[in-house]
Order: sequence, then structure tokens, then C-alpha cells
Amino acid sequence: GTMSTASIATDLPRGSEAELVRNAMAERGFISWSQLSTYRQCPLRYYSRYVEKLPEQFVSAALLFGGAFHSAVELHHRHLLEGCGPPETEELLEEFWASWKQRSEDSPEIKFNKGDDVSTMGEMAERMLVAFAKSNASHPGGVVIGIEEELVGNVIPGCPDLLARVDLVIDSGDKLIIRDYKTARSRWSQKTAEESAEQLLLYNQLVSELLPGKQLQLEFVVVTKAKSPAVELYQTQADPNRIARVNNVARRIVRAMELGIVYPNPSAMNCSSCPFQAACAA
Repeated sequence: GTMSTASIATDLPRGSEAELVRNAMAERGFISWSQLSTYRQCPLRYYSRYVEKLPEQFVSAALLFGGAFHSAVELHHRHLLEGCGPPETEELLEEFWASWKQRSEDSPEIKFNKGDDVSTMGEMAERMLVAFAKSNASHPGGVVIGIEEELVGNVIPGCPDLLARVDLVIDSGDKLIIRDYKTARSRWSQKTAEESAEQLLLYNQLVSELLPGKQLQLEFVVVTKAKSPAVELYQTQADPNRIARVNNVARRIVRAMELGIVYPNPSAMNCSSCPFQAACAA
């Protein structure tokens, strides 16, 4: 029962994946956090979405919910920026559903978690938006200088430009605050915030070019999907060692992409929400 490495090698595609990945990356012209994290989660899922651009079998309701909630929070901050005062809950919910509809238009099916449907999602969104509006997080101290800000620049030497979409950038006078909004099934801890900071550590390097010399602060606002939603603020530090590490990790992910290393990474947590299950099985 031995097999030579030569016979194993003949089963592998000869450079085709690598060439297709590199062409797709060149065509796009940038790398995003969602691409990096999708590849790390499952290289085949990345390949199906960003290289083959396969149609998705369904969209998960959780993904729609998170995007729609972000749109409602964005509307809240735009009202404040324009000096209109905070919008009413009804207006935030209208924005939530408009975003939900827009994001689900191209999908043949919405996949809900057990016990959920459009009605329960709407009720949860209303509870969470009311909790957010009542919280300190809904009134950022300082001057809002960016809402859903898109920044592109080279932060990882030898890699394509990074595209960052930053939820909120606040100038508090002595600091520049980068804030990211998250919806979560359960409350975070400081440890969760530290473990989730890679995305903000990458974005930090682009935002720092907006106002050079300003000290930066990274923040998460986490709103829980619960009967009584919690709204909590977590801060994390952008120290040079952590930035060097996240850049190194991103560089290694990009190298693996460029080499065309593509394989499925089955996981009980990720497979059920993957919209490319049929292609993966085939």
C-alpha cells in the first residue's frame, strides 16, 4: 500500500487554479478582509465565490440581518452628521427592510435558522435598534469624519492594495477612533474583541494616513440578538507587534491564494451556511 509522490502529483491540477486565481486578483485590483477571511475559513468557498463566481444556492438570513442592521445604523449616523437629530425607530426599520430586500433580490432562497422567519427577524431588529438608540453608542463623542468609508491603499508589502470599508471614523480631538458594529448571538468578552481585532488592525494602517500623527483607537460596538439586547463597547489597542503579525498572516494567505492552493475545509459550523454546497459535493 505505498504510492509514489509522482503518482500523487499527477492527480493535482498543473497551475490552472493558480493562474485563474492570479487573473481574478489582477482583474479586481485589490484584496479585501472578506476575501482573506473566506479563504482562511475554506479555500474552496473563496474559489467558488471570487474566482469561479458561481451563483449562490441561497443567502443566509443571518447575513442579510447583519447587513440590514448595519444600513439602519448608518442611516442613524448620517442623520446626526447632517444635524437632523436621531431618526425614529420606524425610519430605521424602513431602512432595515429596504436593505434586506435589496440584498436578497438576487438570491433564489433565504435560509433561516430553526425557529426564525421574516416576522421574528423584524421583531428582533426592532428590539435591537431601540436598544442601540437608547445606548451611549448611538451618540459618538467627537466629530464623525467617516461613515461606511471606503479606503484603498497598500499596507501589506508585496501584496495587492487593501480595500477597507470602515463603519465609523470619529475625531475625538486627541484621538482618531475606528469603530466597527457587530451583531452577535451572545455577549462578547474583552478576549473576543482582542481575537476579532485583525480586521481593524489592517484598517488602522489606512485610516492613520487620513490624519497623520493622530493616535488611533480601535472599537467594537456589539449588539446582541436577544429578547433584551445588550449594547456594549469594547476597545482594543493597535500596538506595532500585533500590526506586524496581522500583516504577516495576510501576506501568507495571499501567497497561498496566488499558488492556487484550493481545497474544501469541512466544518460543522461553516458548511451549513455555505451557499456552494452543491458545487463542493460535485
